[in-house]
Amino acid sequence: MINSQDIKNGVCIRMDGRLYFVIEFLHVKPGKGNTIMRVKFKDVVDGRVLERRFNIGEKLEDVRVERRPYQFLYKEGDDYIFMNQETYEQVPIAHDLITGVDYLKEGFVVDVVSDASTDTILFAELPAKVELAIAYTEPGLRGDTATNTLKPAKLETGAEIRVPLFINEGEIVRVDTRDGSYCERVK
Repeated sequence: MINSQDIKNGVCIRMDGRLYFVIEFLHVKPGKGNTIMRVKFKDVVDGRVLERRFNIGEKLEDVRVERRPYQFLYKEGDDYIFMNQETYEQVPIAHDLITGVDYLKEGFVVDVVSDASTDTILFAELPAKVELAIAYTEPGLRGDTATNTLKPAKLETGAEIRVPLFINEGEIVRVDTRDGSYCERVK
């Protein structure tokens, strides 16, 4: 159990039978009345954001979570097979539990977050930015960097993104896995 005043960003709480991560908190001391904690939670399963208020001293059930590096090996049906970097055991993770799954390539190392008490995998997340090769795009024009015009490009993982006109097939680009946007060309 954790007191409401001990809530910090990143703490995992179990409320109403669901798991939530604290993404924002504010300690509020109004002019009169009791001090309260205003907290924004993100649901672990579906990603919805929830806002709640707690009185100081309220008890909440905290969940101990562990982040471990896992390496992506291969896809089998709807599951993705990952290997624990410490114990070398292989674990299947469902498609919908992986954030940024469209940019996942064999050999990538992801952070797998699991409930420490039950060893249940909550979700897996790719790094914020990954480097991938362009599998197909229309030929680029030399010196066409003046405008912010974008063209479609297919990555080696099969995902489609929009890249500047000067990017060609075979080049390696850095992609933001959170929103699928082009960041820069890798030299």
